[in-house]
Amino acid sequence: MPYLTLAQLNAATPADAAALLDGLYEHSPWIVEQTVHAARGPFRSLAGFKHALARTVAQAPAEAQLALIRAHPELAGKAMVANTLTAESTNEQNKAGLTACTPEEFARIQQLNADYNERFGFPFILAVRGPRGTGLGKRQIIETFARRLQNPPAFEQAEALRNIHRIAEIRLNDKFGVEPTLGNAVWDDQEDLARFSDPGFAEKGQLTVTYLTDAHRAAAARIAEQMRDAGFDEVQTDAVGNVVGIYHGTDLAEPRLMTGSHYDTVRNGGRYDGRLGIYVPLACVRELHRAGRRLPFGIELVAFAEEEGQRYKATFLGSGALIGDFKPAWLDQQDADGITMREAMQHAGLPGTLEAIAQLERDPSRYRGFVEVHIEQGPVLNELDLPLGIVTSINGSVRCVGEVIGTASHAGTTPMARRRDAAAAVAELALFLERRAAADGDSVGTIGILEVPNGSINVVPGRCRFTLDMRAPVDAQRDALVDDVRATLQEICARRGVAFTLEETERAAAAPSDPAWQARWEAAVAALGVPLHRMPSGAGHDAMKLHKRLPQAMLFVRGENSGISHNPLESTTSDDMDLAVQAFRHLLDQLAAASEA
Repeated sequence: MPYLTLAQLNAATPADAAALLDGLYEHSPWIVEQTVHAARGPFRSLAGFKHALARTVAQAPAEAQLALIRAHPELAGKAMVANTLTAESTNEQNKAGLTACTPEEFARIQQLNADYNERFGFPFILAVRGPRGTGLGKRQIIETFARRLQNPPAFEQAEALRNIHRIAEIRLNDKFGVEPTLGNAVWDDQEDLARFSDPGFAEKGQLTVTYLTDAHRAAAARIAEQMRDAGFDEVQTDAVGNVVGIYHGTDLAEPRLMTGSHYDTVRNGGRYDGRLGIYVPLACVRELHRAGRRLPFGIELVAFAEEEGQRYKATFLGSGALIGDFKPAWLDQQDADGITMREAMQHAGLPGTLEAIAQLERDPSRYRGFVEVHIEQGPVLNELDLPLGIVTSINGSVRCVGEVIGTASHAGTTPMARRRDAAAAVAELALFLERRAAADGDSVGTIGILEVPNGSINVVPGRCRFTLDMRAPVDAQRDALVDDVRATLQEICARRGVAFTLEETERAAAAPSDPAWQARWEAAVAALGVPLHRMPSGAGHDAMKLHKRLPQAMLFVRGENSGISHNPLESTTSDDMDLAVQAFRHLLDQLAAASEA
């Protein structure tokens, strides 16, 4: 059967399109019909059509959404046993091995099906072909089943719909003969790098790569090897462990484009935080090299050695070194085993001297700017059914540590009106922070640590230690939040008759995207035929360090599992990665055209 084309889809009536795409959504042809009927012109890309389908479902009545979920069969359920699955579902469950379960696996899945239906009233939906499209293993499926059984009902219904859209995306690829080849390569590169993990975590199947450990050095060596294989002309590891690859342009005097992200991880983290920003541009250079093509300017890809601040308190060490922001005291910091950073560097074969590190500082005149691709690390794109987002600013932040001091007293004999409860004061502050940050729309505030030293179940807390993390995309907005929180803390403590201390421990300026570079990302995403979504970044990134010297802008890629990050469940699809590579290639073409004009 020949593959469908976008031209055929655009020429079809709603009814004809539903017939062409029969089986795309399980027993639900209305989705294609309504999407084609509502179209205000031809679909510019398959990615744009996928998004339009998802929006049709999102705008449908709740009853129609629920009917769509219930139209799907249980995994390894009665329809599979009775051989009454649709051809598409049969293919998917076969690929996942669900038609070849052991008796124990089958019994476990049947129990999960029963528990799930009793809790939610609809069948468990999972895109069993997975984020790579090649199929999840039965163990992964069962673990996901058990985990999602604990979700709140409204959240789980939304997760079911997201999985239905992923199923439809893969089926649509099959019908159009589309393979996200570049995205698959990016996926495979990251899976390959995830082989390396620190001791104590590797044995548990957890990914942890902290600064200059053996796993970190092995990851650096592998990235360098991948850069050479991709066709970079120069590859080296610098004095702080950054892996730097340079693909020369036709004119060596032309300023380069710098890009990249970090390859270290948090403890028991995900595979894509940072690393996606290494492998998307690497895939672009690989394609340029295969085509024998040189751009007018060079590309400098930096895999930053450290961003997470896990082994030493030296966050953004890798990118900071490139702007001359390496603090001398860092070399004498000790890790949990008493090993100084200087010793760790020298053990890794690096000089471990300030003189060598100072030589890494870049001359801004030699660069056009810095761009970074990053997984979103949040739920926004996932909830909007959008693969890519344009970052408008990296939030500025203020962090504080504080303590409220009241009076410890007997929990049974101290009347409520006589208490000087330190923990209650901080709890009141936490609720104010939640309301105040939400009032701004895009500010965020968190009390991440709240502890009562030597607390007891029968003692009114006399002391309570806490932290504050307050962020906003504009410094003035952040500062107004900070001022209001300080003033409210003072008012709460005065009213409750307790004292407090509050120390600011970190202040980072917001890093707004350079307008011209943001516009280039916007043009690149628009060229893919998907809607633009502009958004701030609540997390910090290497781009916010380079921002101090170079114009910068970032591209976000949608995360699965509600965009969770710093977690083993962090994930994205090879289809979304493929779109990120295409967007990056388009950005390079824009720059090349401008240089050659």
